[in-house]
Amino acid sequence: MSDGGRVLVITPDFPPAKGGIQVLIHRIVSSFTTLEPTVVTLGHAESREFDRRQNFRVLRVPTRHGPRTLAILALIAKSIALALDEHPNIVLNGHIVTGPAAAFIRKQRGIPFAQYVYAKELGARPDLARFVLTRANRIIAISRYAKELAETVGAPAGRIALIRPGVDLGAFVNRPATRTTRPTIITVARLEDRYKGHDVLLRALPLVRAQIPDTVWHVVGDGPLRRTLEDRVGALGLDGAVQFLGALNDDERDRELDSADVFCMVSRLPAGGFAGEGFGIVYLEANAHGLPVVAGAAGGATDAVVDGVTGLLVDPEDHLAVADALVGLLRDRKAAEQMGQAGREHAERFSWTAAGQSVEAELLRLLA
Repeated sequence: MSDGGRVLVITPDFPPAKGGIQVLIHRIVSSFTTLEPTVVTLGHAESREFDRRQNFRVLRVPTRHGPRTLAILALIAKSIALALDEHPNIVLNGHIVTGPAAAFIRKQRGIPFAQYVYAKELGARPDLARFVLTRANRIIAISRYAKELAETVGAPAGRIALIRPGVDLGAFVNRPATRTTRPTIITVARLEDRYKGHDVLLRALPLVRAQIPDTVWHVVGDGPLRRTLEDRVGALGLDGAVQFLGALNDDERDRELDSADVFCMVSRLPAGGFAGEGFGIVYLEANAHGLPVVAGAAGGATDAVVDGVTGLLVDPEDHLAVADALVGLLRDRKAAEQMGQAGREHAERFSWTAAGQSVEAELLRLLA
């Protein structure tokens, strides 16, 4: 890595913690070839070995049992202290909640900063988002939808760069699928946000099984909504038709995707119609496994899914529309395979290397 400048990356979300933002920030920073990054993030019980394998410096703020807000404040303080001591050339801030650190560093030392925006955080904290985005030198939006939301809370349109995420392809592109004999729908998402649409798919499943009786739904992910969903499975008489597989490691998740027939996650806009799915890397991951996808025609999913080509975009509030889309793909295997192949080719256009180089180019332009 040549010395084109030092970038301080501030983020509460970083591996080995799980999640889409964690993957995005890590892949982007790992792709830098000119800037020298230092990542400041939260501690994690399994971070020592992970951090050792990185080709850049990772500094952790110890986290203790207690409110996450205290950990974020500690991360802000650590980031400011490090910037004042080491004087990086530029700051890349990974989440709105640590934006005050980047804004303070800019004000005190004149160090420019770029701010990532996704979707959900802008609706959850609009006042904080407005404070941060009006002070950022550059705003990196992961989708057209995220860009629109940023503008809604006051971000200057001329400072926003649209850089879509990538997808990890090397491990499974061109790997032969091992589809099961039973028609299998799969969803991969943490069971934390109601807008992900598990409840809608659960209402659609009896209609699917009425036409394709052997259909099963594999739910990958865990979280506080699991108990509620399990109770509904029982109430609907779907015991045996739904398998909650919990949080899986990458290899286990990939095997599940290889064995499924259709990926379905019908994310919708939350109450109030603000935020929701920022992009949906998981749709590209499913496509990379050769799966057609069924997604909600809302939010950033419309950037990730090409309707009628790589998947089907449906009304995420309408369980009848969801059921129709699933039945059509499960019945017409040839059409599903063609859509899955188109999805694989589509996913191959989204590399993390290209995304990372685009972000680095934006940072270098700020430095210039």
